[in-house]
Amino acid sequence: MSDTTNASATEGKIYLYKRYERFWHWAQAVLIIFMLITGFEIHGVVAWLGYEAAVRLHSSAAMLLIVLWIFTLFWHLTTGEWRQYKPTFKKFDAMIMYYSHGIFMNAPNPYRKTAERKHNPLQRMTYLLLLTVVSPVIWISGLLALVRPFWAEMGIAGVLSLEVVAVVHTAAAFAMLIFLVVHLYLITTGPTPSAQLRAMLTGWEDPGH
Repeated sequence: MSDTTNASATEGKIYLYKRYERFWHWAQAVLIIFMLITGFEIHGVVAWLGYEAAVRLHSSAAMLLIVLWIFTLFWHLTTGEWRQYKPTFKKFDAMIMYYSHGIFMNAPNPYRKTAERKHNPLQRMTYLLLLTVVSPVIWISGLLALVRPFWAEMGIAGVLSLEVVAVVHTAAAFAMLIFLVVHLYLITTGPTPSAQLRAMLTGWEDPGH
């Protein structure tokens, strides 16, 4: 299936999600879930791999995710897909009403997806918050913890404490976990519980949902 057909219609559906888009989405999801699990083990909440292995694999997954994000950032900039995340308040109130009330009353979704506008206004604001606040806090705090042995050479040993960095990192990770739980719930709210999941696997989705 060619990505040039991203706006083509077939049987009432349009090709919304390109191959690389689906790849980075699922690769990112796997890495984030793995990091959440190993992070919980580092904090003693679960027992699976052992503390040392959990720390090592957590750090390795973080490095892989950084590489994935670098490639994905390049892809968004070169394809123009970064425009999908530009915030807008058009129909913002309508989407809040839909998710807070209408969705439970079987009301129609007030937002219609297109290949040029895949995310509704509430999704755009959520993704913007993740990209500009939650993710940077996770990465900065995580990298600071990773280079803890070099704090003295960096001149920050007397400014930061590992406890504070760990708390900030954990708080941001919980914010990511909350997003993941809500995200998993919302993907079941399409015309069928598996419709939106199938769209992210095949790329094709009914634009009316």
